[in-house]
Amino acid sequence: MEAKTIGTHNGTFHCDEALAVFLLRHTPTYREASLKRTRDPSILDTCDIVVDVGAVYDVEKRRFDHHQRGFEEVFGYGFGIKLSSAGLIYKHFGKEVIARELELDIEDPNVTVLWLKLYKEFIEAIDGIDNGVSQYPSEQKPRYRNRTDLSSRIAWLNPPWNYPTDAGAIDSLFSKASQLAGEEFLGRLRYYANAWLPARGFVGAGLTARRGVDPSGRIILFEQFIPWKEHLFELEEEQNIASDALPLYVIYPDEFSGNWRVQAVPVAPESFESRKALPEKWRGLRDDELSRACGVEGCIFVHASGFIGGNKTKEGALGLARLAVVM
Repeated sequence: MEAKTIGTHNGTFHCDEALAVFLLRHTPTYREASLKRTRDPSILDTCDIVVDVGAVYDVEKRRFDHHQRGFEEVFGYGFGIKLSSAGLIYKHFGKEVIARELELDIEDPNVTVLWLKLYKEFIEAIDGIDNGVSQYPSEQKPRYRNRTDLSSRIAWLNPPWNYPTDAGAIDSLFSKASQLAGEEFLGRLRYYANAWLPARGFVGAGLTARRGVDPSGRIILFEQFIPWKEHLFELEEEQNIASDALPLYVIYPDEFSGNWRVQAVPVAPESFESRKALPEKWRGLRDDELSRACGVEGCIFVHASGFIGGNKTKEGALGLARLAVVM
């Protein structure tokens, strides 16, 4: 294969083009590509692909800049932050990178799931920071500053203004920055592929099988502890489950004690309010007192707010949930 060349700007570097170059080098087309860092149009015109410089966004011409007047490209799929060069390259090459790293067919549905998840959790923030988009209204002065995000750590790799250096030295630091950004991306990809995605599969299976747990369909049972909240809300929306048929309780084994939990599903992933909290007359009770109050043996506790309870057995936890559904 003929050697390719990636072009980007020289001088001070940023997280977006550092990651963009790394991602391109994890595609079959550009995996062995050399890099030219320059703002000279005549040199950029010799490159096979150009990112973050040149004032042109044209997929066919392999030009991916976002600084030009009138550029308003976003990722789509409900995301509305203007793209940086990282977002542009990820939008057009991200599925290819994910499929190659995980040895999956690019048409595998899981590639799309991970592509969207990584944009939401990793790339979008880089786009927002590079384009100067605030996370929240800036009228109020923050109580503290946070300069530990990836974009800040990449920025700190640039040499100080009063430190003597040359183009070769800065190019070397850019390579370090690109590797740092890329390794963090790959680490996040591996987590979502190997931990987050399997959990999603378990939650989907539990959601499908819920009427086999209880005819009401309002109870989900997991035979092992898994992080379920985020997945449950996304899958409910995808399946367009009616509000009067949404699950109310989730049963699962405790991570450490061997006991079982019954947890009320919150109204939103980050909310402390439940769709239907465990009955008020059980709240704050423990052990035998709780068992007498509800008529279920083996009870351990019900939290004072009613969002969670415990029983020594799976059958006991299911008994609590079934009673709570109809009370």
